[in-house]
Amino acid sequence: MLWPFNHFRKPRKPSRGTIEAIYGMIVTQAREPLFYRDLGVPDTVNGRFDLLVLHLWMVLRRLKSVEGGADLCQTLFDCFCDDMDANLREMGVGDLTVPKRMQAFSEAFYGRAAAYDLALTDGLEPLAQALCKNILNGEQIENARRLAYYAETAITTLAGLDDATLQGASWRFPSPARVGPQQ
Repeated sequence: MLWPFNHFRKPRKPSRGTIEAIYGMIVTQAREPLFYRDLGVPDTVNGRFDLLVLHLWMVLRRLKSVEGGADLCQTLFDCFCDDMDANLREMGVGDLTVPKRMQAFSEAFYGRAAAYDLALTDGLEPLAQALCKNILNGEQIENARRLAYYAETAITTLAGLDDATLQGASWRFPSPARVGPQQ
């Protein structure tokens, strides 16, 4: 006779280890030297941030479709925010400035995510244009096209994962060296 009360049960929160593993994979991929060396992504704080946002956006898009996806997405985004906060403090940004910078990070994430979502619905070239603007400072459209092809391949890879594999963090992003038309 307990079954009517199951809906009062709190939803199971994603484990901290799972979220940290997924976020660690995102950070590791965003630090891949090939992006900076071969695709012209500026090896700067902003360039690294932009690649991190791109990879986080791709994973969040996929996580939305799994059971409990909203909680997973929120917890992963919170992990990203905690990481950004810690990085700011490590770089010596003062306590009074951190909230303003965090708001700027959030706005940048949401703005880029909206631009990428919109561009993705229109095809590879609009995505390349959005990536060129946001990651490559409006320059190097050929590299932006290669980056768009990489993103499309990564999104396809993520879409092909079953939910358990995705949530178990037992997958890998494609190598940027192995996707896209080479120059």
